[in-house]
Amino acid sequence: MKPSHSHPVWSVILAGGEGQRTQPFIQEWLGYSKPKQYCTFVGKRSMLRHTLDRADRLGMPHQKFTVVAENHLPYARETFNKQQAGEVILQPKNRDTAAGIFLPLTYVLTRDPNATVVIFPSDHFVFPEDRFIETVRRATRAIDVLQDRVLLLGIRPTHLELDYGWVNVGAILGRQKNSCIRQVESFVEKPDYLEALHSMANGALWNSLVIVAKVETLWRLGWHCIPVIMERFEWLRKTIDTVHERQTLHQLYQKMPMLNFSSEVLQKIPEHLGVMELEEVLWSDWGRPERIIETLEMLGRKPAFPSEILTNTTSFSTSS
Repeated sequence: MKPSHSHPVWSVILAGGEGQRTQPFIQEWLGYSKPKQYCTFVGKRSMLRHTLDRADRLGMPHQKFTVVAENHLPYARETFNKQQAGEVILQPKNRDTAAGIFLPLTYVLTRDPNATVVIFPSDHFVFPEDRFIETVRRATRAIDVLQDRVLLLGIRPTHLELDYGWVNVGAILGRQKNSCIRQVESFVEKPDYLEALHSMANGALWNSLVIVAKVETLWRLGWHCIPVIMERFEWLRKTIDTVHERQTLHQLYQKMPMLNFSSEVLQKIPEHLGVMELEEVLWSDWGRPERIIETLEMLGRKPAFPSEILTNTTSFSTSS
């Protein structure tokens, strides 16, 4: 598969979540609450800083939008610098992932309707980053051919993780260098044990929620699946870069429906989806403290938090 042309790559970084399941762990560590994406669990960079740096390896630093919650602004200011900030969007309130994704896409569509967009959650760990970035680059090149598709990055399961979304795969759609792109047959969101066992036996992948697509394709599919949200963002789009922009954003969030992107969009359009496996990369969604600890132990890395906190992790694992 060879792309016929290419368009600028824009990045969207999702950093508006509260991270409720990690809060007891962080509270014990720091003595106060702090969203996990702003925490440095290992090394010297926060999870959000890692994600921003990855985005800057794909496109120009100004070609990215980062969504942060308004009440997280003090933490965000510690993370961004003027040279690499791109555009930061302050989300008035958390209304789940459908609004969290289509809010920044409204701005991308306004700036560049032909853009290829990569959506990054900001609470994921990947190692090594070079291989991760190369796979994302392959996905962006594949989208130049599969322009009516949305590509997901999938991870080969290592165990029966019941807290992840699983992607059941079908026929081969194409290849980009050594990466195979497969049709998505269906999703299983947070399966029970037997569902996960069946999916794993049939070659299903974990859904990383790293998404690559043309912004116009995502916009069209949004209208198909969730018009009640899209009509609000069309309203916002008309006010971008005017004096009414901020007021309009607050008004539309007052009664913004709370809808999940995976269940309300992706699960309804499997025929429009493809998945590319993220191979030879260690990936983990650090939504639970035990995953942070397991990953660092696997790599032999010293955590930034005191080792005695490790003994208390079982008390956090059931937090919701």
